[in-house]
Amino acid sequence: MTKLLLAVHVLAAIITIGPVTVAAGMFPPAARSAAAAPGDPAHLATVRTLHRVCRVYAVIAVVVPVFGLATAHSLHVLGSAWLVTSIALTVLAAVVLGALILPHQGSALAALDGADETPDLALVRRVAGQLGMFTGVFNLLWATVTLLMIIRPGSTTGA
Repeated sequence: MTKLLLAVHVLAAIITIGPVTVAAGMFPPAARSAAAAPGDPAHLATVRTLHRVCRVYAVIAVVVPVFGLATAHSLHVLGSAWLVTSIALTVLAAVVLGALILPHQGSALAALDGADETPDLALVRRVAGQLGMFTGVFNLLWATVTLLMIIRPGSTTGA
């Protein structure tokens, strides 16, 4: 049962967190492009799609810690320092996504999708710059969690 839980946990992480990291990273340049070409519906559609991917996959990604905790319980490592650190970093990544990335994407999209024919380029550029930083932090947090999961103290892999 532990192997099944671990497999579902790893697959869920790849399938849900991967698209969020990619879409969040693509959003700032796409928003800048959409602001530079306000009449181009393709640019705006790209920004909308990237924001939708981030929102939807953020919700679905809840299965990752659920199966991670179930796996940790079956391995009897719930109190391990590497796991507690991973949980804390996962919570922090979720906060960065939910409190910083998604709202900033929403404000950039609102500026681009407003009733005006010309978007507020300064706002979109500023928000895109902030999003680049927030996305970098988000990705760094997930990379750290991944490393902790692979190179965990007391690993039974012998590596």
